[in-house]
Amino acid sequence: MTIFERVNALRSLMEEKEIHAYIITSSDPHMSEYVPEYWTARQWISGFTGSAGTIIITKDKAGLWTDSRYFLQAEKQLEGSGIQLFKMGVPGVLNQYEWLVSELEYETNIGFDGTCFSIAQTKELKNALADLSIHIYEDEDLINEIWNDRPSLPKQKIFEYPVEFAGQSRKEKLTTIREEMRRLDAKHHFVGSLDDIAWIFNLRGQDVDFNPVAIAYALISEEDCYLYLDQEKLDNECILSLKSDGVEITDYKQICNDLEELPSSENVLLDSNRSNLKIYRSITANIIERENPSQLLKSQKNATEIKGMKDAMVQDGVALTQFFCWLEENLGKIKITEFTLMDQLKNFRSQQKHFMGESFSSIVGYKAHGASPHYSTTAETDCEIKAEGILLIDSGGQYMNGTTDITRTTSLGELTQEEKLDFTLVLKGMIQMSLAVFPKGTRGCNIDILARQALWKYGKNYGHGTGHGVGCFLNVHEGPQSIRQELKEQTILPGMISSNEPGFYKEGAYGIRHENLILCKEKLNTEYGEFLEFETLTLFPFDTKALNLDLLSETEKNWLNLYHQKVYNSLAPHLDEKHQIWLKNKTQAI
Repeated sequence: MTIFERVNALRSLMEEKEIHAYIITSSDPHMSEYVPEYWTARQWISGFTGSAGTIIITKDKAGLWTDSRYFLQAEKQLEGSGIQLFKMGVPGVLNQYEWLVSELEYETNIGFDGTCFSIAQTKELKNALADLSIHIYEDEDLINEIWNDRPSLPKQKIFEYPVEFAGQSRKEKLTTIREEMRRLDAKHHFVGSLDDIAWIFNLRGQDVDFNPVAIAYALISEEDCYLYLDQEKLDNECILSLKSDGVEITDYKQICNDLEELPSSENVLLDSNRSNLKIYRSITANIIERENPSQLLKSQKNATEIKGMKDAMVQDGVALTQFFCWLEENLGKIKITEFTLMDQLKNFRSQQKHFMGESFSSIVGYKAHGASPHYSTTAETDCEIKAEGILLIDSGGQYMNGTTDITRTTSLGELTQEEKLDFTLVLKGMIQMSLAVFPKGTRGCNIDILARQALWKYGKNYGHGTGHGVGCFLNVHEGPQSIRQELKEQTILPGMISSNEPGFYKEGAYGIRHENLILCKEKLNTEYGEFLEFETLTLFPFDTKALNLDLLSETEKNWLNLYHQKVYNSLAPHLDEKHQIWLKNKTQAI
C-alpha cells in the first residue's frame, strides 16, 4: 500500500469504530526513542523515518509534529502524502493538542494504542482537551489491523555485561535501588525503560538497532525481583547467574497480570515518563510517580565506566584517523558517495578491539545535505563526494567498554569567507563550553548560552540542543541531564558524560557541527562553594584550514593547540608510521 492508501485504510477503520482522531507516537511500550521494527507504526503510516514525531489522523486531515532536527527531512518525506508538517517550536505553529482543540467538536472520541502512550502524555492530552469533554479509547491498536505484513518481535540473544566493564554487580545495583525505594516508602518498583533494565541487571541485547538493549520489564520488590522477557533469548548460564542473584525470569506478557495482583495497600514506584498507560491502568496499588532511580545512577559513571569510555575514545580516534586518511588518499581517484563513507566508517571501526556495532546510523551530509541536522542518506539522495564544499559526518561506535558519538565538519576544497566565519563561530562555541567552570547545582540551560553566544553576536543560531547524556555501552542518547535552552531540572553532576555539539545550518548550502563528548568532574572547593568543570574525552582533530584564525581569542587558540597535542599523544602509539605522519600534520599548532 502507498502512504495515501494506508491513511485511507486507517480512516475507514476509525469511521467503523467511531473514532474522530487517532494519535500515533514514535514510541514502543517501553517509551524508547529508537524502537524495534515491530513498533515503527508512525513510520509505516507516514513514510517519515526520523526518530521523533507524532502523527494525528482525523476524518479529512493529517499532521506530523516533529522538532527542528527533522524539518528538512520531514518536508521531503511527506511530499505528496497528504500529511501536513507542523514545525514544533516555531512561533505561530500549533502544537498537536492546540490543533486538536481547533479541529474537534465537543464530546468527540480520540483513540491511540495505550501501550505506546506514556502516562505523562495521557495527562497532558486530557488537560489540554478538558473543555471538549473528550472520550479516550486507549486500547485501540488500529495499525495492527491494517498492517498485514507487520514484522514480528525480535528474537535476538541477550548476554551478560561483565563486571570488568560495568564496574558494579547487579546485586550492588539492586541494593542501591532498594535503599531508594525504602526512602520513598515504596514496596515495589516497576521498570519499563530498556536502558534502565540493561544497566540494573548488567544485561545487553540486540533487539533495537544501535542500542544494545533487550525487550523486557522488571518488577523489583523488597525481597523479590522479576525480569519479564522471552526466556528463549537467554542461555542456561545467564539464567543461572540471574537466579543466583535473586532474579526470577517470567514471561514478557505476564507483567500486567502480576501488577494487578499487587496488594492495594502497598506502594509502587513508577516513572510516568517511562511507563505506558496500559501498565498504569493495571496497577491497583498506590502509585508513587518519580523518575526511575537508575536514571541518575547510570548517568553518573563509576571509575571503571569512565576508564572504559576513555579507552573507547582511543579506539574510535584510531578508526577515524584511518578513515579520514583513506578519504584524503582516494578523493578524486575513485568514486566516493555518502553511502561509501558510511560503509568505510563502519569498516574501520569494526577493526577495533571490543567493537560491537555503531551507536547510530552515521549522518554523512555533503554540501546541502549537511543542512539537515539528522539527515539520512537514501538511494534517492546519495551523492558523489568531490574535492569541493563542506562535508559533515556525525557517527559513533558501540564498544564493550564504551559508547562514542563524534561530529567533524571538513572542508574538501577552498571555502568562502562566509563558510569560514560560520565554521569558526561554531567551534568558538564548542570551545567555550569545553572551558566552562560552574558551581554545583547548575542546570544545562544555565550554560547552554556558552555554545551559542559567538553565533548570536552575528544573528545566527541553531535549533537543536547543545548536549545530551551518553551511556556506557548503552544508548547514545541518555538522560536525565541535557544541555539546551529549555529548562530541565536535573543539574549537571560529576561523572555525567554529555555531548558538546553546537552547529549552524544554512538551508540549501551546508551544515556545520562540531561535537565532542565531555565528562563533568570536580574542579575546586572554595568558601563560595563547590565548582565543576568538563574534561573532553573525544580524540580527533578539527579541520584548522577551515578556520578564520583572526576570530579566535588567544584562550581559544591555546585550548585548540593543547587539545590537538593531547589527540596526537593519545593516538600516535596505536598507529603505524603512515597514520602517525598524517595525524601529526593535522594536529600542528595554529
